[in-house]
Parts: sequence; C-alpha cells; structure tokens
Amino acid sequence: MYSLKNLLESMSEKNASDLHLSIGSPPRLRINGDLIPLQGDNLTLEQIKKLLKEYISDDKLQEIEKGTECDFTIGIPGLSRYRVNAFKQRGNIVAAFRRLPFEIPNINNLGLPETVLKLTNRRKGLILVTGGTGSGKSTTLAAMVQKVSTELNGHIITIEDPIEYLYSHSKSLINQREIGIDSPSFAHALKSSLRQDPDLVVIGELRDPESMSTALTIAETGHLVLATLHTNNAAGTITRLVDVFPPEKQEIVRMNLSMSLIGVLSQQLIPNIENNRSLAMEILINTPSIKALIRENNIHQIDNYILSGAKDGMIRMDDSILSLYNDNLITKENALHYAHKPSELTNKLTDF
Repeated sequence: MYSLKNLLESMSEKNASDLHLSIGSPPRLRINGDLIPLQGDNLTLEQIKKLLKEYISDDKLQEIEKGTECDFTIGIPGLSRYRVNAFKQRGNIVAAFRRLPFEIPNINNLGLPETVLKLTNRRKGLILVTGGTGSGKSTTLAAMVQKVSTELNGHIITIEDPIEYLYSHSKSLINQREIGIDSPSFAHALKSSLRQDPDLVVIGELRDPESMSTALTIAETGHLVLATLHTNNAAGTITRLVDVFPPEKQEIVRMNLSMSLIGVLSQQLIPNIENNRSLAMEILINTPSIKALIRENNIHQIDNYILSGAKDGMIRMDDSILSLYNDNLITKENALHYAHKPSELTNKLTDF
C-alpha cells in the first residue's frame, strides 16, 4: 500500500525531480530526466484520491473531480516543498509533483557562466530565463533573485502561479504574490506592481500578450524585470515574444523589445557521466547589433551574431554542450541528442 509521504521521501532518497501518479501505472519518478516506474502495483482511482487526501482538502479534491486543473504547493517539514498539478485525463484524476528545495541554491554553486552573475548587477531592463519543462530555469531565476536581494536596498515583487521558492527579507524587501490567492491574474498583478514602488519585478512565467506587453512597459519605465518563458533558444524566444501579438502591433513590439531587453538565458539540463545532470546554457546579450536585428526583423540572423559575440559574453547552446563534452562531463550520444544542430556538432566531436 502506497502512502504519499513515503513516495515523497523516495523522491528525496533517489534525488528525483518529479513524481507522477496515474491510473493503471505504478508511481513514477523522474530521475536525471528519465521517468522510472517504482516497483509495486498499478494505481487505481481510489488510491490516487486517498494519496492526495493526505495533504489536500476535500474542497480542493472536489474541484479537481469537477475537471478544474489545480496548481498548488505543499510543504512537509523536514522533507521539502512540492509544486503539484492535479488534473483529469479520460475522466480520471492524475497528478504530478515537482520537488522544490526549502533552501534557494547559491548562484555560485549552479555552474552558471560569469556573464549571468554580471547580469544580476543590472538595475533596469528585461532578462529572460528560458527552457523546456524540467530545464532548471526556475532554480536559475530563484538564485538570481536571491543574489539581487542580498545586494540591493530595494523592493522585490514576485508574481507566481504557484509560489515555488520562499524568500526571506534581506537587504531587499520581498513580497511574493500568488495568482488565484493574492491576485486574480498575471496581467492584473503586473499592472498593480507599477503602483507598489518596485525595484525588481519577477514573473514566474510570461503566458499571454497582455502580460508580455506589461512586462515590457515595466522594464521600459526604469525597473528590472526577470521572467521565464517556455522556449528552447534565444532566437526562438524573440520570435515567440513578437509572434504572440497581432501583425499590426509587431513592429512596435520589436521596437520596445530592442530597447528594453538585457539578455536571454536559454538552458538545458543534460544527463552526465556522474549520474547527475549538467547545465548547458545559450546566452544572448542585447548589444547594439542585436538591437538592430530585432528592430529590423532580422531575427533569423541572431544565431550567427551569438557565434561571434563571445567578447560580449554570448555563447551558442551547441558550444556550451561542446564544452561539457570536452570536459568529459557528458557522453557523445547525449551531446548530439541535446544539440540544436547535431550535424554541425558531430564534426566537432569527431575532431576532438
């Protein structure tokens, strides 16, 4: 018989990032990017309900049963915090748990390039941290916020759905707002933030045109904005930000973005030979040349400019992956699997 606490303890013991509960399968843990089934019986609907009831209210469970997709967090003293997404599939309840450490990782321990540390010294403009699900972007963002909070005598507002990492006041005053509890929507919270005297606004995820437009406005008016986005590379991030707007607005969006953007950090976590994962990161810095490419809608040329922008702290994803391979941290197979242009990278790996 499963208990949710035991399953969550297994996550910690096996250093798993996620736990999945789904009918017709035993519980599964995501370990180093792979989803691994635990030994045991397949879960039933009643078992999943019983597991969820260990830590959520009957009212919340009824919401889920009615078909409302629910995002929330739970904390277990002495263990960890968890972001939970419970939803229905084929009429049945399923759930995914993401493990969130109580302590925010020190930015110096994440293996981030020096360029990222320098970006946290900026005090106005837009910095985007991007990547797929499970790429570690929330951890990178939290570490950046923590660093700023210890150096800036200011006011930091985070807007999240749900709140993931918990910050403490330090040099900065930090107020964390959760969508659905502290504000009805990202767009509403972002508009309100301008009346709350912020120095830094942190956005858990840019999801819609209104939020993106407001984020640009906040950055343009002399504030620092940190946000995440589900995109896989720097050029794709720029394209995504522009394309969510109707065609008649895209020119002004490109203009505003070219002026307010500081940089894009696009990352992946790649399984390494030590049975862990290593960070690969593409970095775009908004130099005058990049500003012109964005403004003139030559976004397809950004990748070439990143290649020649090492002196400005830029690096392409595949070059970051190559460095991991050259340092004997990842296998050739994983290097090619995670590369944006594996055919080009193959030649470099062969040469090495």
